[in-house]
Amino acid sequence: MAESSYLAPAWLPGGHLQTLYPYFFSPKPSLPYRRERWELPDGDFLDADWIDGSPSAPLLVLFHGLEGNAQGHYALALMQQVQKLGWSGVVVHFRGCSGTPNRLARAYFAGDSAEINWVLNRLRAQHSSHLYAAGYSLGGNALLRWLGEQGTQATAVLDAAVAVSAPLDLLVAGRTLDQGINHLLYVRHFLRSLKHKTRHKARRHPDLFNVHAVSQANTLWEFDQHYTAPLHGYKSADDYWTRAASLPVLQHIAVPTLLINARNDPFLPGHTLPRTNQVSASVTLDFPAQGGHVGFVSGHFPGHVRWLSTRIVTFLAQ
Repeated sequence: MAESSYLAPAWLPGGHLQTLYPYFFSPKPSLPYRRERWELPDGDFLDADWIDGSPSAPLLVLFHGLEGNAQGHYALALMQQVQKLGWSGVVVHFRGCSGTPNRLARAYFAGDSAEINWVLNRLRAQHSSHLYAAGYSLGGNALLRWLGEQGTQATAVLDAAVAVSAPLDLLVAGRTLDQGINHLLYVRHFLRSLKHKTRHKARRHPDLFNVHAVSQANTLWEFDQHYTAPLHGYKSADDYWTRAASLPVLQHIAVPTLLINARNDPFLPGHTLPRTNQVSASVTLDFPAQGGHVGFVSGHFPGHVRWLSTRIVTFLAQ
């Protein structure tokens, strides 16, 4: 396990504060994104927001977390770093996350390695220089699933990868989020956004899921039980959380990969994080004691979120 260079500032204690602070108080740079729309083989589409660098420079693709987008604090911080380095960067929005509803009833989910595969192979075919990927939270889990499932074949596509605050054990993460203060601080917010999207989908696809049950869902388990699981090929929420988790495939990763997870992440208890004997030799573990969930605020008040993006590009550039 790598010794982490991250130290949380004394003025920002605790996993919840370290998680929420960047969303409300971190300054957000204005970046000149260029949007592309990619048509998918199944008739749907993905929207990708680009930072254009030198054609010969590395390309870094970012996969966001649950209900995230290119304007999230972590996406802006990493793409700003990409811009400073002269690299190219692209934030790939999962279906329905770009501000425009996707066409199909299906959405995106934590084990959508097929979507990751399509995106990365498209970018590999278009880009001849180094190709890197960073996945945050749900996007990190999906990226790790792809890396583990592909094994050595992934090395022909991707040069290096980073996963940040990935919910490696979805069963544990889901049950942790659905309880107590986590439900109040995070799940209610997620469900509000997710249900808004399903109401739109219900008008276009009224017979494909139990609209009433989804509208009444009060936990992530209930939402995944009635929507995510049946629409994406799983028998139940438990089946989805079990089969989509990335923890079981970490031993098969062949691409150099960095895992960054804080031990006080409210989404995933520190004692469930993998040990070195649970991952392949290609995986580097960086599990600082503090940092929250995709938080990692540094510096004197009011702080900044540059540590994470610096850590990511430093690892990738090696």
